[in-house]
Amino acid sequence: MAQPAVIAHRGYAGVEPENTVEAATRAAAHDETAMLEIDVQPAACGTPVVIHDERLDGRRDGRPLTDATGLVRETPLEDLQATRVLGTDATVPTLVDFLAAVPETVGINVELKNPGTTSLRVGESLSSADRDQRREVWQPFVERIVADCATFGGNLLFSSFCEGAIAALRAVADYPVAPLVWDDLEAGLEIARRYDCEAIHPPRNAIAGTHMVETEYAGVPAAEPAIDVLEIAHAEGRAVNVWTATNWVQFDALAAAGVDGIVVDYPGLARGLE
Repeated sequence: MAQPAVIAHRGYAGVEPENTVEAATRAAAHDETAMLEIDVQPAACGTPVVIHDERLDGRRDGRPLTDATGLVRETPLEDLQATRVLGTDATVPTLVDFLAAVPETVGINVELKNPGTTSLRVGESLSSADRDQRREVWQPFVERIVADCATFGGNLLFSSFCEGAIAALRAVADYPVAPLVWDDLEAGLEIARRYDCEAIHPPRNAIAGTHMVETEYAGVPAAEPAIDVLEIAHAEGRAVNVWTATNWVQFDALAAAGVDGIVVDYPGLARGLE
């Protein structure tokens, strides 16, 4: 069985304070880690910071995400940098500081999470007019992210649930990019074709023939998918990186199906597959 690339979800969020420098350095120390997946959005000043939720007072299994409250995009950078994540001493890092902590032997999957707006148009394949408008919304922030990534010498892959973000990335840089698929596989494939994306990132239960199709996840219903996104993407020359495996049974099933990469919450799920 071929070994898919292991992509550490927020720096192995199952065992580390997610999206922090501490998580990055520990995740990168695992030999199996091919890439780190992170989420980026702006502080109040527009500086790209690494955090998933739009609010600082999100929850993780009943625990506060941080010791602060309010919207990330309305919070001054210095306050974010003093904010503690999940009850640890780790703080919300800037993208620059995060990248500086990662060795260039490990890649980074930068998810373009939010450009600082309440309207995101998640998972939609947009009309031409809407695409232009959403690209303009995203482009200033994407330009800042690309500038911050310029000194990182490792592999970079950008992804987003929002077509506007992918359009903006294609307009300003020549990095690999992938649409993240929510509940519409056809829309994800349309976006991948429109921007000649190098990869596509569907949820784990969208992979035909696996036991995971029997369980609803991430907006995809519990049913065998109507289209085989893995077969179609591979036929079109695109990699398929699947999110998010939380145990080795899921990892093994996805590896057996032939996916190229698996986003995981825990190290060790690959169990030495060959």
